[in-house]
Amino acid sequence: MSRVALGFLPGSFAVRAQQVANVTTIGYLATGSRESPDARVILEAFRQGLRELGYVENKNIVIKYGLADGKIERFPALAAELVGMKPALIVAQNTPAARAVQQVTTTIPIVVPVMGDPVGDGLVASLARPGGNITGLTFLGPALAPKRLTLLKEALPKVSRVAALWHPRAYGERTMNEMVGETEGAARTLNVSLRLVAAPSPDEFNRAFSTIAAERADALFIFPSPMFFLQRQSIVDFATSHRLPSMSMAREFVESGGLMSYGASIADLSRRAATYVDKILKGAKPGDLPVEQPTKFELLVNLKTAKSFGVTISQSLLVRADELVQ
Repeated sequence: MSRVALGFLPGSFAVRAQQVANVTTIGYLATGSRESPDARVILEAFRQGLRELGYVENKNIVIKYGLADGKIERFPALAAELVGMKPALIVAQNTPAARAVQQVTTTIPIVVPVMGDPVGDGLVASLARPGGNITGLTFLGPALAPKRLTLLKEALPKVSRVAALWHPRAYGERTMNEMVGETEGAARTLNVSLRLVAAPSPDEFNRAFSTIAAERADALFIFPSPMFFLQRQSIVDFATSHRLPSMSMAREFVESGGLMSYGASIADLSRRAATYVDKILKGAKPGDLPVEQPTKFELLVNLKTAKSFGVTISQSLLVRADELVQ
């Protein structure tokens, strides 16, 4: 059985693959680790999408993993390692992962399941015509931040002081500035005092949590961040211990005990990313594949958490919730 390397055709994104018989190698760069239950859920959703399209790991496709164990500062080295393996393509789980791979290669196709602001972060030229070697899906997380604050205020009209946990380098500078600025504008409209508290890494959580506790805020607002998503149980545990109603970007926060969330399903986006892998392996150019946006946004409320905090969610919001966690 021989190993055959297929090179790119000049001026095109024809797939370069390592093949043993009919086995194709792809890379997968992610924030978590194999031991993390959170990371396994997202990875399994992607694998499910591959299986639905006829790909079976270690049979007709091999996945080489670059797992950062929650430390996104490892992304550049892991990205370089994956590129050095010359895979047919690389799945970069989120925006920070994609930006790391983007710095290493302009030729290997990159599929990103969960982008924040693909254009603002410089990953694609436009959603309709990405250009370059990157495509995938966006969860529109940064764009929805002001909407989340509005929903929090609607649910708890008496809230006036909100602590906002944010990850300064979660996305590109332009995206972060716009997201924070628009959310601060929404806070002024809602007559809410928004106190930004930065947490650049999990090592900074204790300091950030101490700052938030000292603020004596009425609620906790969690800005979108791949790192926050991975570390959500720590954030939810802090909010629970201080009886802080929280608003986040993903249902997984609510399922872990957070009060509310509004956004797209991260697992569903990861599953749908397999369709891009399939199209590229069959010869499509990533620059010609439009970036897909979510088709549905979910509003979740954890009634058990609300009861334990002694807070009453407005009925007008409860009737619009897609799911009430008991």
